[in-house]
Amino acid sequence: MNIMRQTRILLSLFLLGSHCLLVAGTSGILDGRIVDKTTHEPLVAANIQIVGTMLGSVTDPEGYYQINNIHAGMYDVRYSLIGYKSVIMKKVVILADLRTRMDVTMEASSVELQDVIITAKKPLIQKDQPSTAFSFGDVKLERLPITTFQDVIALQPGVTMEGNVRGGKSNEVLYLIDGVPVQDYIEGGLGAELPRSSIGGMTIYTGGFEAEFGNAMSAVVNVVTKRGDNTHSVAVRFEKDNWIPSRWNKQTDQYNEVELMARGPIIRDNLFYLQSFVGRFQNTRWWQDMQEFFPSPNNSEYSGFSKFDYIVSPSLRVSLQGIYSLRQFYDYEFSWRYNLDGLPKRSKNSIRVTATVTNTISDYSSLSLSISRFYLQNRIGVGKKADVNLEPYRYDLFLRYVIDGERNWWANTQQLIHTVKGDYISQIDKTQFFKAGFEGNFYEIFNDLVKFEPQRTYFGKTLENAPLLNYSNTYDYFPRTGSAFIQDKIQFSRDGSMLSVGVRWDFLDPRARRPIVEFIPTSPTEFQQQVNGSAKSTFKQQFSPRIAFAAPMGPSSMFFVNFGHYFQFPLFNYLYSGTNPEQIRNGAKNVLSGNPDLLPERTIAWEIGYKHALDEYFVGSITFFQKNMENQIDSKTLIPFDSKAAGDYGFAQYVNNAEAQATGLEFVISRERDERISGSISYTYMVTEGTSELANQSINLAQWGFPIKSTSFPLSWDQRHTVKLDAEITLPFGVQSNLVVWFNSPKPYTYFPTRDGFTTIDTTKDFLPNNARLNSVVFANLKFSRRFEFGEEHIVGVTAYMDIRNLTNARNVRWMDSNGRIGGELSDPSAYYDLRRVRAGASVEF
Repeated sequence: MNIMRQTRILLSLFLLGSHCLLVAGTSGILDGRIVDKTTHEPLVAANIQIVGTMLGSVTDPEGYYQINNIHAGMYDVRYSLIGYKSVIMKKVVILADLRTRMDVTMEASSVELQDVIITAKKPLIQKDQPSTAFSFGDVKLERLPITTFQDVIALQPGVTMEGNVRGGKSNEVLYLIDGVPVQDYIEGGLGAELPRSSIGGMTIYTGGFEAEFGNAMSAVVNVVTKRGDNTHSVAVRFEKDNWIPSRWNKQTDQYNEVELMARGPIIRDNLFYLQSFVGRFQNTRWWQDMQEFFPSPNNSEYSGFSKFDYIVSPSLRVSLQGIYSLRQFYDYEFSWRYNLDGLPKRSKNSIRVTATVTNTISDYSSLSLSISRFYLQNRIGVGKKADVNLEPYRYDLFLRYVIDGERNWWANTQQLIHTVKGDYISQIDKTQFFKAGFEGNFYEIFNDLVKFEPQRTYFGKTLENAPLLNYSNTYDYFPRTGSAFIQDKIQFSRDGSMLSVGVRWDFLDPRARRPIVEFIPTSPTEFQQQVNGSAKSTFKQQFSPRIAFAAPMGPSSMFFVNFGHYFQFPLFNYLYSGTNPEQIRNGAKNVLSGNPDLLPERTIAWEIGYKHALDEYFVGSITFFQKNMENQIDSKTLIPFDSKAAGDYGFAQYVNNAEAQATGLEFVISRERDERISGSISYTYMVTEGTSELANQSINLAQWGFPIKSTSFPLSWDQRHTVKLDAEITLPFGVQSNLVVWFNSPKPYTYFPTRDGFTTIDTTKDFLPNNARLNSVVFANLKFSRRFEFGEEHIVGVTAYMDIRNLTNARNVRWMDSNGRIGGELSDPSAYYDLRRVRAGASVEF
C-alpha cells in the first residue's frame, strides 16, 4: 500500500470517527464534597465552575460533585451557593487519567461578601492509582535543575542516571505527547524534543501501567501540553554557562539557550493558539579540542511546538498541533582528538503533525479520534554515498590515537509513520469507570547505511591486518502495527477498595520476506553464501493481561498490588538490516543480519506497595517489585564464510535468546502541601542480572575469541543502592531553591587485565562479564530563582535564576577499562561525568 493511499484511509477514518472516540492520557477528573462549615451537613445544588472554561457541575443530594474530561493542567475553581460565601480554590492541579479530590466547606452568609480565596492542597495519596507513578506540573518543571523534560526521569526511584528503569534497558521507555507516541522505531528512544514552556504537566509510570499503554516494558512518559486561553501572554527566556570568560573558567560547555512562548485567543472563547520555540547552541565539554576543527557552535538544536484549539461547542473541540526538532552535531572521541574532522557530521530532524477531535457525549462519557503524521530522518555524513572513503584510517605507532583518515560511515535513515489512535471513556455509574481504545500505525522505513569497522581485541586494540567488518545495509519496508485494549475500574464503595482489570492485544506485520541462504563450502575454512529463494515473515500478535487492586487501610493509608504482561516490538533495524534479498544475490556479506521473524520482547512484572500519610504534610511509601524479562534480543554467531570479507569467525543474526530478571525495593518519604519546604527522599535496593545486555553481545564475544556462555551475570546498570533527594525550599527575600542529590552505589564492569592489549594476563581464567565494580557516584544539583513583578493592571514578571550542576565538582567515574584504569590507556576524560557547570538565566513574562 503506498503512502498516498494510507493517508486517504486515515483521513476517512478520522472523518467517520470524529464524533465517537477520545484520545486518552490528556484529561482528568475533579470531584469532591461540599458541606456547611458549621453543621457539616451536605450542601445540595451548589455550583462548581472551572474558571476560564465552560466546564462545571452541581452537587447531588449528598453534597458530592464530579467534573469529567478536564484537560490536565492548573486551574482556579469557583464554588458558589445562594446564602453562602463563594469560595475560589486557587491552583487546583488536574492530572491526566487521575482523579483530583477537592472537598470544600462553605460558610453561611445573609449578604453577598467578597469571595473566600483558598490555595488548593494536593491530595497526599492518590487512591485511584494502584501503581507507581510520579506527576509534575509546569511550575515544578521550571524550578528543577534540568535541561529537558527527559532529565526528570532519572530523578525517580528505581531509575539509573542513564535512564534504565527498574532494571530494564534504556530503550524500553514509551514517550507520549498528548497521548500519541513520538518514538524512534529504528534506533529507539525519543524521536522529537519539546520546549519546556509548552508542557503543562507530565506523568512517569514506572510500574503497573494500565492496558492503554503498550509497546513498552519498563516505563511510560506521558507529556500533556498547554493550551491557549482568553488572555494573551508572552514569555522569553535566556540561559548560558559561559558568562565568565573561558580563559578564567574552562569548566563550561559554551552553552547558550533561548526560549520563546506566546499564547492567547484568536477568536475569544472559541479559537486559541500556543506557540513555543527553543534553541540550544553549544560547543560541548570538548570545546578546547573541537575549536581547532569546527566552527562554533558545533552542536545546535532547534525545537518548536505549535497548537491551535477550536471550541466548536461546549461538547466538541478540535485541536491541531505540530512538533519539530532540528539537530546538527559532531561526535567526539578522545582517540580521534588529533583528527576530529575525520569523524562525520551528524543530524537528526523530525516533524510531527497531529489532529484531534474530542466530543463529550454527556457528563459521564466522552469520545474522539486522533491522527498524526510523524517524519524522522537521521543522517551521518554530508556528502553522497559514493563519496565514502573505504580506506582504513591510520593509527599512530602504538595504536592509540587515530592520526589520519576518515571513519567509514555514511547513513540516510528515514521513518514515516501515520498513526490513528482513539479511545472511549465512560463512567458507567458512580463506582465503575470503563475505557476502551485502539491504535494503528502504518510505517515506511528506509535505511541506507555504509559502515565498515576495524576488528578489535576485547581490550580495544585494532587488528591492523584484519579485514574491515561490513555492517552496511539497505532496506525499504512498509510494516504495520496495531493494538486494541479494554480497561475496567470498579470502586466497591466511595473512597473504598478498587479493582482494575484490563487486557491489550497487539500485532506486528513486518511485511517482509526473509532470504533463504545456503552456505556452500569452497574450502575447509571458507563458505560461499547462495540465495535459494525467500520466505514470508510471520505475523506476530500477543495478549497482555493487566490487573491491579487497591484498598484503603484507614483514612490515611492505602495498600495496592498489580500484575501484568508487557510487550515491546523489536527495533526495525533488528528486523531488516542485511536481509535485502537483492543485495545478498549481488554478493553483499554483512557480519550482522536482521531477522524479520524476531518475536516481541516480553516482561512479566508485579509489584506490591503500601502508602501512609504520616501527618498533614508527610507521606511514606514502600514498594516491592519483580520483573522477568524474556525473548530479549541478542545475536547468534553462525558458520564462517569468505574470510577475506568477514574475518574468520563468520557472521551473526539477531535472535530471541536472552533473558534477565530485576528485583527491588523502593522506600519514599515525601513532604507536600507546604510552600516553605517540600520534596522527597527515596532509597532503592535493586538487583538486575541477565544473560546478555547488548543486542550484539554474542558477535562481540565471538570476535574476541571468548566462549559464549548462557550464565547470568550482573548487567552494567545493576545499581544495587540508590538514594535520591529532591528538596524545594523557600529562602529569605523570596528566593526559591531546589536541591537534587543522587547517591549511586558502584555499578559493575569487566575486570580482565592485559599487558599488551592483545592477550589476557591469566590465560587460564574464564571470561565473566561484569565481575568487578566501579566507584560510587554522588551528584548534587542546585537551582536558585527569584521572581519580581511590576505593574498593577498588566503584570510583568521577571525571574532570574542560577542553575549549578555537580555542585561539589565531584570527579564521578563513568567507566574503567579491563585493567581497572579510569579512562583506559589514554586516560580518556570521558571516563568521568561532567564536572561543575554554572548556568545563569532570566525569563520575562507579560
